[in-house]
Amino acid sequence: MKHLLLAIVAASLGFITLTVTRAQATGDAAPIRVAIAGMAHGHVEGFFQHALHRPDIQIVGIAEPDRQLAAKYAAKFGLDQSLLFSDLEDMLRKTHPQAVLAYTDTYDHRRVVEICARYGVHVMMEKPLAVSAEDAHAIEAAARHGKIQVLVNYETTWYRSNRAAYDLVHDQSIGEIRKFVAHDGHQGPQEIGVGPEFLAWLNDPKLGGGGALYDFGCYGADLITWLMDGRRPATVTAVTQQIKPNLYPRVDDEATVILTYPRAQAILQASWNWPFDRKDIEVYGQTGYVLTVRHDDVRVRLKGKDEQQIAAKPLPPPYDDSLAFFSAVIRGQVSPDGPSSLETNVVVAEILDAARRSAASGTSIPLSQ
Repeated sequence: MKHLLLAIVAASLGFITLTVTRAQATGDAAPIRVAIAGMAHGHVEGFFQHALHRPDIQIVGIAEPDRQLAAKYAAKFGLDQSLLFSDLEDMLRKTHPQAVLAYTDTYDHRRVVEICARYGVHVMMEKPLAVSAEDAHAIEAAARHGKIQVLVNYETTWYRSNRAAYDLVHDQSIGEIRKFVAHDGHQGPQEIGVGPEFLAWLNDPKLGGGGALYDFGCYGADLITWLMDGRRPATVTAVTQQIKPNLYPRVDDEATVILTYPRAQAILQASWNWPFDRKDIEVYGQTGYVLTVRHDDVRVRLKGKDEQQIAAKPLPPPYDDSLAFFSAVIRGQVSPDGPSSLETNVVVAEILDAARRSAASGTSIPLSQ
């Protein structure tokens, strides 16, 4: 275990040296010109609370067709009325942003990317990438044609515990992956009090893709695809339920997805029925396991050793923050890889699409390799 900890520390120090060098080289860079597309996703409130006045970004426009919704946020956060537009394309023409942050429903992601691609504007949206594999491939094609970067923001991308798990897998500390289990979700969007505009589309299978399956199944699908170096599973099998049809009459609120790989299995447990919020994973290899403990810690057990809980090392910038990472990708300072990458999330979209079809048909769905 001591050898393992030293390896983690050494790897982290090397990572820090690399990113500090990059940061020093761009310390005086002008802020990225950023625009907002949509306000229907509740995470936009977190952006306004914590990032509205960041020195590394400049907000140049906000496109939201719902004037009442736009007025609500403008009043709450003191937004200048000159920033507000009702049409995305009109905003892009008049404000010339370098990047767009999408806070729309998931169905609208394809439209946002296709419009932004025509103007050469990079996009980062809230998870998941798309409501279908078809839309995901269209987004991929638009990004390629427009030569833009498209990233997907997951809260779990910035967890130091997940990075520690990834490192333990890839330095062969626990051997080849044999089983992966993801637990993601909370008590339910209505139960935790999300805003009415957010709840409306989470309850709409067209706009959200599904209920808990899409809202939280994407986390586990994203992390296992990252851990498996982008490989698609051979088969996808899913069961969904409506445990609370009185609250969620149109979408599932409980989902379990089983992915098979040639020498491994992944189980994704997505739920709007947990007694509390959770986002944690279990990774079992041939010779040990690593379990994440919320954001910052991991529990590790190796063959012949007792389990130990370890504080994962802090992630160095820009890998510790979604906006910093997006800016670094736009400037060409880092590669657009990892859990937020478009390549990874096209596979995630294929997994979720297959899971939805599997639950509807009661059969396993093969994925083409």
